[in-house]
Amino acid sequence: MKKSFFTKEVKIGFAFVCALAFLIWGINFLKGVNLFTPSNHYYLKYERIDGLVVSNGVFIKGYKVGQVRDIKYDFTKKESFVVDILMNQDIKLPKGTIAYLFDESMLGGKGINLVFAEETAYHSSGDTLISDTEKGLMSSMADIVPTIQSTIQHADSLILSVNNLVNSAEIQRSLSNFETITAELKKTSRGLNKIIDEQFPPIMNNVNAICTDLKAVTTQLSNVQYQDIIQSLDSTLSNVEELTKRLNSPDSSLGRILNDQSLYNNINTTINSANNLLIDLQSDPRKYLYPLGRKQKKQK
Repeated sequence: MKKSFFTKEVKIGFAFVCALAFLIWGINFLKGVNLFTPSNHYYLKYERIDGLVVSNGVFIKGYKVGQVRDIKYDFTKKESFVVDILMNQDIKLPKGTIAYLFDESMLGGKGINLVFAEETAYHSSGDTLISDTEKGLMSSMADIVPTIQSTIQHADSLILSVNNLVNSAEIQRSLSNFETITAELKKTSRGLNKIIDEQFPPIMNNVNAICTDLKAVTTQLSNVQYQDIIQSLDSTLSNVEELTKRLNSPDSSLGRILNDQSLYNNINTTINSANNLLIDLQSDPRKYLYPLGRKQKKQK
């Protein structure tokens, strides 16, 4: 009797192989790798990866297009880490594409962000892409922390200086003087209020009375007949002009006196003679008084 090929051992072996294949597929499925979908892989080189692990995502404009398949390291080289990423075969990467290592979240998860270049040629599967690292929030905070610490130190020094200044004797004296000045100002304010309340009303009454008088004077001035006054002034000016004409006219007596040159010369000569007579009288008064004395003796 022929033995069947599907013996118990064969069935157990076949079941074991199927279970192993299902396990491998399940593990890759959980990692995001679909063994039945065609894919390309590319290599990235980094000096440090800051927590990047296998199965972390690869993104283009925020959309997940692949994942990290493997990470190899060689610490004898400057770029110690070689990262193997797996992507869908239908996504073509232009040459010059940059793979940035970035923080997926504030908790520090890492991912790969691909930024396309404007090229018409494309990378082939297995090529090494240009790699770079984006500064995440935590890295930026690490750069800012020294500045913050320095700022805090300066703030502490400033607060200490202000505290010393406030507690200094000069400030205390200034505050005391300020309180004194405030009290004096309050006292002065009270005095001004008293003056305003007691003396200001009579002053305002006097001002009102003055304004009333000025109004009355203004009313009187408005009632003055300015036309008559102007006519009187015109008449007076005409008379003065007529008098001036008569004085300048050679036909009038006063005009002859004012305009006659010979009369001026005679008057000038008379004045000079009188002046000489006075001078002679002062120098020798007996010459003029002696005849008067003889005449008086004769009469006696």
